[in-house]
Amino acid sequence: MTKMIILAAGQGTRLQPLTDDRPKCMVEVQGKSMLAWQIETARGVGVDSITVVRGYKEDIIDFANVHYLRNPVFDSTNMVETLWCAEASFGEEFIVSYGDIIYEKRILQGLLSDKHDIAVVVDKAWQALWSKRFENVLDDAETLKINEKGLISEIGQIPSSIDDIHAQYIGLMAFRGEGIKALRTVYEKAQKDGQRGLLPLRGQRPFNNLYMTDILQGLVDEGYAVNAVPVQHGWLEVDSVEDLKLAERLILPDKESFTIQT
Repeated sequence: MTKMIILAAGQGTRLQPLTDDRPKCMVEVQGKSMLAWQIETARGVGVDSITVVRGYKEDIIDFANVHYLRNPVFDSTNMVETLWCAEASFGEEFIVSYGDIIYEKRILQGLLSDKHDIAVVVDKAWQALWSKRFENVLDDAETLKINEKGLISEIGQIPSSIDDIHAQYIGLMAFRGEGIKALRTVYEKAQKDGQRGLLPLRGQRPFNNLYMTDILQGLVDEGYAVNAVPVQHGWLEVDSVEDLKLAERLILPDKESFTIQT
């Protein structure tokens, strides 16, 4: 059974004042929280084992038949440490999803269909969404390079031009089998470096504040295959009040699910 781990510990300061009384993932889009959108999508494609890692105002997050864990230091750590709060329940296969994204069923189905040990969803048509979010599409964008084998060769760095961005990382990925072993190996190495007072991986930030893109780049740098799962549109991120207004316009509900126009 595939498990989903949703990283939902943060406040989301760029969404204040909406997050003064609730976690970022509980901000509503068209009357439904981002987390509710995700849980419904997961269950709609047969993913019923869902774990949510909470932190900020955790009691606000309360869905039936969902397993909860807690990041007790959510206010001083980032995504990787939030994920590691669920490390004991990784099992043989799991999906990781950020708590501030909404995606169509087909996006999740595409990830479930990919059987690589490490699989990361990337949007090759990302510029359409970014042009609606930012005057300059390079704002808030990071590198993501894909080689001729369909593997990610670089992710999460500062781009020098649009050519450094072959697709956009959306915050949705899967680890299976040897990929989970690789994830633990890279994490433990980074942890040891942090304990020695070093900035781990590529040295962009302290161990406790590592992003998921940091550890994905670490996997690449250690020679592990990180497979890109390409999609075209069908998702959005809500990171600001402006993003929320855009999401209200882009989500088109229908009888069985919804689509996201771009």
